[in-house]
Amino acid sequence: MSTRKTIGGALGAIIVLIVAQILAQLVASLFVLVKIPEGICNIIAGIIYVGLAFVLSELFSKRLLKIKIENLGMPKFSIKAKWIIVGVLLPVTVKAVYLFFFSGKYVSSGMNSNQIFSTLSAGIVFTGIAAGFVEEMVFRGVILNLLKEKWNIKVAVLIPSVLFGLVHIIGMDFSIISSLLVLIAGTMVGIMFSMVAIESGSVWNSGIVHSLWNILIIGGGLSISEKADEYSVMTYVLDSKDFVFTGGEFGIESSIIALLGYVIVTLAAICMIKKKAKV
Repeated sequence: MSTRKTIGGALGAIIVLIVAQILAQLVASLFVLVKIPEGICNIIAGIIYVGLAFVLSELFSKRLLKIKIENLGMPKFSIKAKWIIVGVLLPVTVKAVYLFFFSGKYVSSGMNSNQIFSTLSAGIVFTGIAAGFVEEMVFRGVILNLLKEKWNIKVAVLIPSVLFGLVHIIGMDFSIISSLLVLIAGTMVGIMFSMVAIESGSVWNSGIVHSLWNILIIGGGLSISEKADEYSVMTYVLDSKDFVFTGGEFGIESSIIALLGYVIVTLAAICMIKKKAKV
């Protein structure tokens, strides 16, 4: 595979993500105009986003890259139970550490029932399930496998992971320290998702881990932060202002607690991969 095709394929995959997201939100906006409840529109947007991203990715891989989508980490949909369990345990454990070992107070956003439905539908379906799976299709599916074909598995894991971290900084007015935290955490979580995808042989497993993390950490239910989050139903406001534990401006996803969780899951996945290789 040529370098031009590899880089073009990676950029094309990112464009697919952006186009699918914009179109999904545009369609949802049209439904809002005809007075369909915002919560329902969020669900519609999420379904369109993930469905359109998959269809566009399949067309892109077959027509332009001349590669079967199965060879880009997207075989027949199947998820292993162990990764569902990991997907739940990781965010639940991270939150439990804060709730049990860090002092703070619960602050309600004061949302009414319609606002709660809108917030949770967006957090669970769009930001959670749809964004989680689409990002895995792009970063751990198309990009990782193209780079692996062109160079090697180390490059294929590292470059998309660093890129994944950078994506979460672009357009944000973060301080240098917060940006560094996000880059480190984003790269590490990208490596974690990559190991899950490699171990399981598909992005559907890294997708479920990613989606469950999004739902349980930033899904709009209970947020944990150094200040009240108006976009969550409830916030556990930490007394600590130490950026190592609060994660700085990005939040607990870039904290040392979350980073430790990423490392543990990554090492577990690597052990599974090595064990398979010996069989």
